[in-house]
Amino acid sequence: MKLAAIDIGTNSIHMIIVHASSKNQFEVLMQEKEMVKLGVGVFATNMLSEKAFHYGIDTIKRYVNLADQFGVEHIITSATSATREAKNGREFLDQVIAEAGLSPQLISGKEEARLIFLAVRKNIELNGEKALVLDIGGGSTEAVVGNHQKILFGNSMRLGVLRLLDWVGYDGPLEEKAQEDIRKYIRKKAEKIMSEATSHGFSKVIGTSGTIRSLGEACLTKGANPNPGDVNMEVVKTKDLEKLVNKLLQVEKEKRSDIPGISSNRVEAIHLGGLLLVELLHMAGAEEIMLSDSSLREGMIIDYLEKNAQFLIEEPIGNSVRERSSLLLAKRYEVNLDEKRHVSGLALQLFDQLKDLHHGAAHERDILQQACMIYDVGLFIKFQDYHKHSRYIITNSGLRGFNNEEILLLGHMARYHRKGSPSKKQKKYRQLDKKQRKNLRLLAGILRIAVGLDKTKNQWVQNVYCIPEEKSLTIKVFGEENMTLEIWEAQRYSDTLAKYLGLKIKILEG
Repeated sequence: MKLAAIDIGTNSIHMIIVHASSKNQFEVLMQEKEMVKLGVGVFATNMLSEKAFHYGIDTIKRYVNLADQFGVEHIITSATSATREAKNGREFLDQVIAEAGLSPQLISGKEEARLIFLAVRKNIELNGEKALVLDIGGGSTEAVVGNHQKILFGNSMRLGVLRLLDWVGYDGPLEEKAQEDIRKYIRKKAEKIMSEATSHGFSKVIGTSGTIRSLGEACLTKGANPNPGDVNMEVVKTKDLEKLVNKLLQVEKEKRSDIPGISSNRVEAIHLGGLLLVELLHMAGAEEIMLSDSSLREGMIIDYLEKNAQFLIEEPIGNSVRERSSLLLAKRYEVNLDEKRHVSGLALQLFDQLKDLHHGAAHERDILQQACMIYDVGLFIKFQDYHKHSRYIITNSGLRGFNNEEILLLGHMARYHRKGSPSKKQKKYRQLDKKQRKNLRLLAGILRIAVGLDKTKNQWVQNVYCIPEEKSLTIKVFGEENMTLEIWEAQRYSDTLAKYLGLKIKILEG
C-alpha cells in the first residue's frame, strides 16, 4: 500500500510518500517541503495573510498531483497551530477540501505531541530508556516523555519561532535586555509543562523539527560529523548550541545564512528558535540533545497503519530499528537473505572467538551483523565494481537507527569486503580518523573472511574454530562437503584481519 501524509505546519508544509508492507514497516519513497510560512503574522493578527493562504492552497494541490503520480491510495492530512488559531483557518481548510479534494484533520497540541513521539520512537531505539522529545515548530513546541512501550506525558506549549517573532516585533539583532525579556517569557510559558515533563524522569533528550535540526546541523558542521546536512542520532552539546545562538543574536538577519547549516529560509526567526531551544534544555537540565530526522508526518503514517492493520499483510522483520532497516534495504535490492544470514553466522563466530585479541564491543558486533545483510546490495546495479556501488547505496539510503558515522562505516565495509584492503592510497579511507580506520580494518577484515567462506554460495562451511598462538592464528573450518574453494578464497582475503591482529593467518579444513 502506498500512503502519503501532508503536514500543514505553521512554518512549512511537508509531504511524505511511503510504501507500507505491514503495520510496522514502511519505506519512504519521497519527501517534499515548502516553506509557506502560514503563521507569519498570525499570532499578532489572528489571520492567515492572503499571500500565505493562496501559497498554501497551491502547494497542497501540487502535492496531491504528485501523490497521484506515485499511485498513492490514501492521503492523510493534518493542520496544526497556525490554522487552529487563525480566524480564517476554517476558510483555508474548506478551500483545501474544495480545491485539493482532501479532508484535513485539525489536530490538537496534545495529539501533535503523541504523533511526534510515535515517529521518533520508530526511528531511534529507546529500549528500556525514557526520553524527553522536543519539537519546536512555528507556533507551538511539543514536549513528550516516553519509552519504547508507551507515552508517559505529552503536551504542547504556546511557543514557536513565528509566535516569538510576532511577540518580539522585529527580526534584527537583540540586545542583552531584549534577550533576557525573551528568556523570562519562555520560562513563564514553558514552566508548567516542562515541570510536568521532567517529573517523569528521562535519560536522554531528543530533538526534532526543522528549527532544531538546522541549529544542530550548524553545530555539527564545525565538528567531525561526516554528513552534517543529514542528521539522525547525532548528538549536539548544549554549550555548543549556546555559542551558536549568541552569534545568531548579534548579527543582522541577512548575515545569519552565512553561518554554515543555517538556511536563508529560516533567517527571520532562527535566532529566536535557538533561544527557545537552549532555554528548554536548561529547564530540562540537559547537557546535550540527540537529533532525529523523523517528525509529525512520519507519526501520521505510523498512526494510520496501526489503526488500519487489518488491510495490511503482516510481514515481521527484524528485532530492532537497525536490523529492520538493514533487512528492508536488503529486500529492496533483492538480496538473498538466506545467504547473508549464513555469512553473518560465520562472521559472528569469528568475532566472538577472537574477542580476546581484538577487544571489540557489542556495538561493533552489531555493526558487523548488519553489514553482513547489505554488503552486496550494489549487485542490483551491475556486477562490475558492485562493492563501490554498494557503498554508494548504503551511504545514501537513509538507514534508520544508525548515526552518520555508523552509516559511513557500513558503507566502507561494503566497499572493502572484496578486492583491495583498506589503504591510505584510497582518498576516502584517508579521510577517516584513526578510530574509524581501526574499526574498519577489524570489521572489514572479519567480513572478508566470512564472505570468502561462502565462495560457492552453497553454505558448505558450517562452523569455524579459531586457535590463536604467539605469532599466528589458525582458523579451522568444518562442513560436510568439499570446501576447497571456500578455504582458498577466505585465505586470499585474510590479509586485512592478519594485519590488524599482527598475526599470520592460516585457514585449514578441520
